[in-house]
Amino acid sequence: MSSQEEILSDGRFSCVARDPRFWEMPEKERKVKIDKRFRAMFHDKKFKLRYTVDKRGRPVNYTSTENLRKFYALSESDSDLSESDSKELTVKKKKKKKGKGKGEADF
Repeated sequence: MSSQEEILSDGRFSCVARDPRFWEMPEKERKVKIDKRFRAMFHDKKFKLRYTVDKRGRPVNYTSTENLRKFYALSESDSDLSESDSKELTVKKKKKKKGKGKGEADF
Protein backbone atom coordinates (compact mmCIF):
# COMPACT_ATOMS: atom_id res chain seq x y z
CA MET A 1 0.00 0.00 0.00
CA SER A 2 1.06 3.58 -0.57
CA SER A 3 2.08 5.80 2.27
CA GLN A 4 -0.08 8.69 3.43
CA GLU A 5 2.24 11.30 1.91
CA GLU A 6 2.05 9.70 -1.53
CA ILE A 7 -1.73 9.65 -1.40
CA LEU A 8 -1.96 13.31 -0.38
CA SER A 9 0.54 14.38 -3.03
CA ASP A 10 -1.63 12.78 -5.73
CA GLY A 11 -3.66 15.49 -7.47
CA ARG A 12 -6.88 13.50 -7.27
CA PHE A 13 -6.80 13.34 -3.48
CA SER A 14 -5.06 16.59 -2.53
CA CYS A 15 -8.36 18.28 -1.58
CA VAL A 16 -9.01 15.62 1.08
CA ALA A 17 -6.35 17.03 3.40
CA ARG A 18 -7.86 20.53 3.28
CA ASP A 19 -11.55 19.60 3.35
CA PRO A 20 -13.05 19.78 6.86
CA ARG A 21 -15.54 17.02 6.02
CA PHE A 22 -12.69 14.51 6.17
CA TRP A 23 -10.99 15.82 9.31
CA GLU A 24 -11.12 13.68 12.42
CA MET A 25 -13.60 14.90 14.97
CA PRO A 26 -11.98 16.46 18.08
CA GLU A 27 -12.18 14.44 21.30
CA LYS A 28 -14.14 17.17 23.07
CA GLU A 29 -16.86 17.21 20.41
CA ARG A 30 -17.25 13.43 20.04
CA LYS A 31 -19.34 12.90 23.13
CA VAL A 32 -22.75 14.45 23.80
CA LYS A 33 -22.78 16.48 27.01
CA ILE A 34 -25.24 15.27 29.64
CA ASP A 35 -26.29 17.47 32.54
CA LYS A 36 -26.92 16.41 36.11
CA ARG A 37 -30.55 15.42 35.50
CA PHE A 38 -29.46 12.39 33.47
CA ARG A 39 -26.33 11.33 35.35
CA ALA A 40 -28.24 8.49 37.02
CA MET A 41 -28.13 6.52 33.77
CA PHE A 42 -24.42 5.85 34.33
CA HIS A 43 -24.95 3.94 37.58
CA ASP A 44 -28.65 2.97 37.67
CA LYS A 45 -29.49 -0.72 37.29
CA LYS A 46 -32.37 0.09 34.92
CA PHE A 47 -29.89 1.22 32.26
CA LYS A 48 -27.49 -1.69 32.63
CA LEU A 49 -27.78 -4.57 30.19
CA ARG A 50 -25.27 -7.37 29.68
CA TYR A 51 -24.64 -8.32 26.09
CA THR A 52 -23.48 -11.80 25.14
CA VAL A 53 -23.60 -11.43 21.35
CA ASP A 54 -23.20 -8.42 19.09
CA LYS A 55 -25.52 -7.45 16.25
CA ARG A 56 -23.80 -9.94 13.93
CA GLY A 57 -24.00 -12.86 16.34
CA ARG A 58 -20.40 -12.86 17.48
CA PRO A 59 -19.84 -13.52 21.19
CA VAL A 60 -18.98 -10.44 23.26
CA ASN A 61 -18.81 -9.63 26.93
CA TYR A 62 -19.72 -6.02 27.71
CA THR A 63 -22.50 -3.96 29.23
CA SER A 64 -24.60 -1.09 27.97
CA THR A 65 -23.01 1.27 30.49
CA GLU A 66 -19.74 0.98 28.56
CA ASN A 67 -21.60 2.23 25.49
CA LEU A 68 -23.11 5.07 27.49
CA ARG A 69 -19.68 6.17 28.67
CA LYS A 70 -18.38 5.89 25.12
CA PHE A 71 -20.97 8.22 23.59
CA TYR A 72 -22.00 10.50 26.47
CA ALA A 73 -20.04 12.68 28.86
CA LEU A 74 -21.16 14.67 31.86
CA SER A 75 -20.75 18.41 31.54
CA GLU A 76 -17.71 19.77 33.37
CA SER A 77 -19.71 21.33 36.18
CA ASP A 78 -21.63 18.09 36.70
CA SER A 79 -18.69 15.72 36.45
CA ASP A 80 -17.35 16.94 39.80
CA LEU A 81 -20.77 16.45 41.33
CA SER A 82 -21.18 12.97 39.89
CA GLU A 83 -17.86 11.79 41.29
CA SER A 84 -18.78 13.02 44.76
CA ASP A 85 -22.29 11.56 44.42
CA SER A 86 -20.97 8.17 43.37
CA LYS A 87 -18.68 8.16 46.41
CA GLU A 88 -21.63 9.09 48.63
CA LEU A 89 -23.74 6.32 47.12
CA THR A 90 -21.08 3.70 47.80
CA VAL A 91 -20.72 4.93 51.37
CA LYS A 92 -24.52 4.80 51.86
CA LYS A 93 -24.70 1.29 50.42
CA LYS A 94 -21.96 0.12 52.78
CA LYS A 95 -23.79 1.66 55.74
CA LYS A 96 -27.04 -0.03 54.72
CA LYS A 97 -25.33 -3.40 54.41
CA LYS A 98 -23.76 -2.99 57.84
CA GLY A 99 -27.11 -1.92 59.30
CA LYS A 100 -28.92 -4.92 57.82
CA GLY A 101 -26.29 -7.27 59.18
CA LYS A 102 -26.78 -5.93 62.71
CA GLY A 103 -30.57 -6.08 62.39
CA GLU A 104 -30.48 -9.71 61.29
CA ALA A 105 -28.21 -10.64 64.17
CA ASP A 106 -30.71 -9.24 66.72
CA PHE A 107 -33.53 -11.56 65.61
